[in-house]
Amino acid sequence: MTIAKTFHPLAARGLERSSRIGAGCLALGRGLLRVLVTLGALLLLWWGLTDAFGLVSGMRFPGPAQTLAAGKQILFDGYGNALWHEHALRSVRLVGLGFVVAATPGVLLGLAMGASRTVEALVNPVFLLLRPIPPLAWIPLAIVWLGLGDAAKVMVIFVAAFVPSVINSFSGVRQIDRPLLEASAMLRITGWRYWREVLIPGALPSIFTGLRLSLQASWTTLVAAELVGAVAGLGQILNQGAQDIHPPMILVGMISVALCGWLMTRALAWFETRAMPWRQP
Repeated sequence: MTIAKTFHPLAARGLERSSRIGAGCLALGRGLLRVLVTLGALLLLWWGLTDAFGLVSGMRFPGPAQTLAAGKQILFDGYGNALWHEHALRSVRLVGLGFVVAATPGVLLGLAMGASRTVEALVNPVFLLLRPIPPLAWIPLAIVWLGLGDAAKVMVIFVAAFVPSVINSFSGVRQIDRPLLEASAMLRITGWRYWREVLIPGALPSIFTGLRLSLQASWTTLVAAELVGAVAGLGQILNQGAQDIHPPMILVGMISVALCGWLMTRALAWFETRAMPWRQP
């Protein structure tokens, strides 16, 4: 009887964990199936409008066959001064560097502004003054200051990614439930413990929303920055394809940006699930 009583909760926890894993795998399989069905439908529509029936001219919008041929060319022979993986790795490295450099101080500043009225009063006027300036407007100044190298591109990415991380981190702190703040004050939770146990966990959903927006802005800005003076990168594929009037290669560059951006977004989503396990179903 004692062994049964001891074993029963352990077995129950094991069965519960197995059921969660099974449900997660089933949900992942269903999501993957939906993605494959959607992509298959889009490919079929694309093929039908271009290669099959010729309703859209290949000089304006290339079909799957032309795009596949351009993809093989850049993958094995290279295009725009580099092979495909060299273009992709260069762009991913710049986006990752600019994103981290911008998001880290951006999140900290947003949290500080949300937690302290004094910090908000000091920083907010300057922030509101610079916020309306489009990130792409900084490209000429970045080139003047830092030249045509990677530093100028990282600077432009920093400007683009910094704003969403600040705004959403600030909003996340201000949206924390009042009873939670009152309870922490009653328990005299202060200092680093207050940040670790109250502010950061309460603002995390909004913080990750800002990080996703920052990552999207980073890719948009990088491609625009690489259109000017880039040696290699996904933006260089687009730029060279436009100069050569090579629509299939332009489409390869666009698909490459979408693929790399999606992979980095999925990586951020994976990190989000680890940072907020309490939000998992």
